[in-house]
Amino acid sequence: MSGWLDVHAHYVTDHYVASCRAAGLGRPDGMPGLPEWSAEASLDVMAKAGVAAAVLSISSPGVHFGEDSLAADLAARALAEHVNDSGARVVARWPDRFGLSAVLPLPDVGGALAELTRAHDSLGADAIALLTNYHGRYLTDPAFAPVLAALDERASVVTLHPTSPPGWERTALGRPRPMIEFAFDTTRCVVDLALSGSLARYPRIRWIVPHAGAVLPALAHRVAGMSLLTGAPADLPAILGGLYYDLAGAALPVALDGLLAVAGPDRLLYGSDFPFTPAAAVEHLAAGLRRAPALRGARLGVEPGTPAAALFPRLIGVDE
Repeated sequence: MSGWLDVHAHYVTDHYVASCRAAGLGRPDGMPGLPEWSAEASLDVMAKAGVAAAVLSISSPGVHFGEDSLAADLAARALAEHVNDSGARVVARWPDRFGLSAVLPLPDVGGALAELTRAHDSLGADAIALLTNYHGRYLTDPAFAPVLAALDERASVVTLHPTSPPGWERTALGRPRPMIEFAFDTTRCVVDLALSGSLARYPRIRWIVPHAGAVLPALAHRVAGMSLLTGAPADLPAILGGLYYDLAGAALPVALDGLLAVAGPDRLLYGSDFPFTPAAAVEHLAAGLRRAPALRGARLGVEPGTPAAALFPRLIGVDE
């Protein structure tokens, strides 16, 4: 199982960090701060964890920091261009080691559509990174339909990432939102995509759900049962079986078994969450996954026939 593809790896730039701090987001989602990152540090961690290549993306809080306004939209467009261009330069220097999941400046739909086109057609992005919600508006918001339609038309790979939910001030109880709120916001977003019919309406989008499916495995059958009462029944366990999942975070000792109850090993992908997960923890978690009996049937590398190769064909054949 050597030579994995990491589909949940992040990067930051000095300008991105400065922009977050200027917007009052120097401690995003209640965390102590934004980590330092360099391609060289990432390559070092990859070598120690047995990772062949990593698909880079910007994490929460994304690039749109203000409420809907022309000024906020223009700032978000400029920041999206900056981080995507920066990521593309990393890929150009190490094309066999890195991929790019480009950020969009949602909730600015016009800017998002323009950046989606630029990311795919000019930058050669391997995927598109979407947050679970944008200022409290989830991906099923009718205004976002053109973006989902464009992603569907291109059969885009989408790397989904959680962010703070609306109302976190009350629900987080003073704790960092990644501790609990991220898992529930991922679950809320995917359930909403499923029950609204959006996953069926845009069937060509290839979704990668983070953090071993968050709380989805535990709630899938409950949601399916209660959907019968709404008059719009949905077989959520079956729907979840058609999505992809990364194993970033604490997939062991419990979450992986729950995930495998709703998704086969052919739907699993490796994720490190570096640098938000420190290097030592990345190595420790990767070693645990390599020893996990539940993963004996999984193929997390980039050789032909693997789930990663199907989603990221450009990275097929990458050496360790």
